[in-house]
Amino acid sequence: MIYFDNAATTRASDEVAEKMTQMLCENFGNPASVNKLGLQAEKEIRKATEILSRGIHCKPSEIFYTSGGTEGDNWAIFGTAQGYQRQGRHIITTATEHPAVKKPLEALQAQGYDVTWLCVNRAGHIDLQELEKAIRKDTILVSSILVNNETGTIQNAVEMGSIIKQKNENTLFHVDAVQAFGKYPIDVQKMNIDLLTMSGHKINGPKGVGMLYKREGLKVKPYILGGGQQQGQRSGTENGAGAAALGVAAEICFQNMQKNHDNALQIKRILSEGILEEIADTQINGDTLEKASPYVLNVTFKGIRSQVLLHALESKDIFVSAGSACDSKKKVGSAVLEAMGLAFSEIEGAVRFSFCQYNTVEEAKQCLEQLKEIVPFLRKYNR
Repeated sequence: MIYFDNAATTRASDEVAEKMTQMLCENFGNPASVNKLGLQAEKEIRKATEILSRGIHCKPSEIFYTSGGTEGDNWAIFGTAQGYQRQGRHIITTATEHPAVKKPLEALQAQGYDVTWLCVNRAGHIDLQELEKAIRKDTILVSSILVNNETGTIQNAVEMGSIIKQKNENTLFHVDAVQAFGKYPIDVQKMNIDLLTMSGHKINGPKGVGMLYKREGLKVKPYILGGGQQQGQRSGTENGAGAAALGVAAEICFQNMQKNHDNALQIKRILSEGILEEIADTQINGDTLEKASPYVLNVTFKGIRSQVLLHALESKDIFVSAGSACDSKKKVGSAVLEAMGLAFSEIEGAVRFSFCQYNTVEEAKQCLEQLKEIVPFLRKYNR
């Protein structure tokens, strides 16, 4: 099997699976309990928190566990809207956000909030001057994805954070780092990030756990109320197994970031250059190989519908995606590629290949050989 759909989810590493099993079967105490098992579980969570905080250069007290990226994004957006509504009701975002950001902002629009949707160019980048112009006195939040989940385009978070704070120091900066965390250097201090979200299952960790970084002193309101766990900010019994395993996954990523980056870049280079050179009527969507994330490759195969190619590859035990996993079952084209200015003829044949630390160059070569046979065959019968 060749699994090139890692932007959708990743398999858990052996170390993560081992930690999950140990926590679920042995160290299963409630972290809120004062007995021995509870204290041991709390210690495991504290250890994971220290790993996560070191990785993004924040305080452990600024880390909060969630059920994943969607909850984190919703909490950041709705919590800011509720906590800062007296300061303003204007929010800025980009046209290429994940639905976990887009849908909450559309909901706020329906409630009377003013949302500015920044356009992007063909590579998927916003215009930083347009961002600066869009920030107002009543702008309470700028929310942006760091690494796009469909194209791998990387927004310039350092410049964005600087512009935001220079124009309005009271405007919060939220970054969706689901596709960036553990793969791309993140320093919330240097990037002026106030809120950051990630998800465990994108970094060979478990599903059902994620993290929200929330800078100390913010008035962002809690999203889930109840027993007052996690400093009263996110109630509910902590997912000790998930948190501990997330810490293991994050530590592996942080320790091997450069090696994993170089491996993914080599895989992406072989696959992308091979496709362009050996398969006619193809194009790479998004930024250049050197500038985009090495973990995501979006390719249009003209004259073929992506779903048809996807299933043809699946018959060869090669797994890819037709775009975001959250939208892949819907009978619509990619909103991200549409926002980037691609024509429908370019969008309908777009396929996403996405990689992780366990993929190999040999897999890329095998996938390329299959594509060289499958694509001409499908085009022949699609006329």
